[in-house]
Amino acid sequence: MENVLVVGSGAGGATVARELSKKGVNVTLIEKGPLIKPKKAYQCYENSDVGVELLKTSCLGGTTMVTAGNAVRTCQHTLKKLGVDLEAEFMEAEKDLNVKTLPDSHFGEGTRKLMDAAKSMGFDIQKMPKFINPKLCNPCGKCAFGCPNDAKWTGLKYVEEAKMTGAKIVENTPVTELMIHDGEIVGVKSHEKEFHADVVVLAPGAVETPKLLKKAGLNAGNNFFVDTFVTVGGILKNVKFNSEVQMNALLKCDDVILSPHFSEILVDKLQKYGAKTEDILGIMVKIKDEGSGIVKNDSVTKYSTSKDVGLIAKGSAIAGSILTEAGVDPVTITSTYARGAHPGGTAAIGNVVDKNLETEISGLFVADASVFPHAPGAPPVLTIVALAKRLAKYLTAT
Repeated sequence: MENVLVVGSGAGGATVARELSKKGVNVTLIEKGPLIKPKKAYQCYENSDVGVELLKTSCLGGTTMVTAGNAVRTCQHTLKKLGVDLEAEFMEAEKDLNVKTLPDSHFGEGTRKLMDAAKSMGFDIQKMPKFINPKLCNPCGKCAFGCPNDAKWTGLKYVEEAKMTGAKIVENTPVTELMIHDGEIVGVKSHEKEFHADVVVLAPGAVETPKLLKKAGLNAGNNFFVDTFVTVGGILKNVKFNSEVQMNALLKCDDVILSPHFSEILVDKLQKYGAKTEDILGIMVKIKDEGSGIVKNDSVTKYSTSKDVGLIAKGSAIAGSILTEAGVDPVTITSTYARGAHPGGTAAIGNVVDKNLETEISGLFVADASVFPHAPGAPPVLTIVALAKRLAKYLTAT
């Protein structure tokens, strides 16, 4: 292995590039989007309506630039059954990203009210593990727009480390085609420009990855999930929840999770009650949706199954009861439309890639949420980082 091309710079691509570059491997990382300051990441959103609104970004660091900084292990047991034991990599990632819950000083009135209400109702709600540095974090509620204080871990930090150890970073360059010769990968194309390598790691996300694989003749793009979510909320005058650290607590209910979450959509929906931004208290209801979607070369479709709708309804009912207990006027409780922020499943382990994340095209690997066998139903960043670390170890060992 002399030259490695990494396509995409989110959690997976940035990690592979950093780990390989540290080992002295000649790495070129290619990113569709630009380099941008973390606080400007909101400018790089590329949302689309695929049946639910799909949230994603294109910039160096990828969608990690606009996460809430959540660090939970997902799909660990399923992956282990498939021959992918990530225990060591999870521990390594948690150490690297300094995963901890935030101190009490970083919990605002709204989150505390929701946690107290949930506990009083018998729910086991816990602080959310985060990769946020509390010394740099000045709670402002802007995690999903790009941190103004650069307080959370993002893929950009790993990209910068990779560059310091010799990796070449190519931005504003969308990969349009894979170059294959006699069943082996030999590089990629970006329109008329070619990049050559003997190993290519795809990590542009679960929409772009299957499109590239399909062009190369592989049966990718099925089993598409998005971790469908809604935000349920209502009015609690002057709670100022919008300025708090978002998703600072976690309540697990089978295939549903609940987490404190503000959405501007709720402000718009509650205008008839005179709602102001600082009056909204909300809870995200996120589900392990079924892989009912499909990514084609010219379209992306995701519909909610009856099971999905049932889980959303179940979670929303619980959220409504907690909000009411927390002091929200029950007459004002409403919900956003369905959205999705964790696309995956379109090149799943056991279907499109093997346990080492390699496709049937020799030298072509995948290191993003495309390889997840099912929806995590929770933030996937930590799992993607762990998978990418494992892949980097495999590549350097072989």
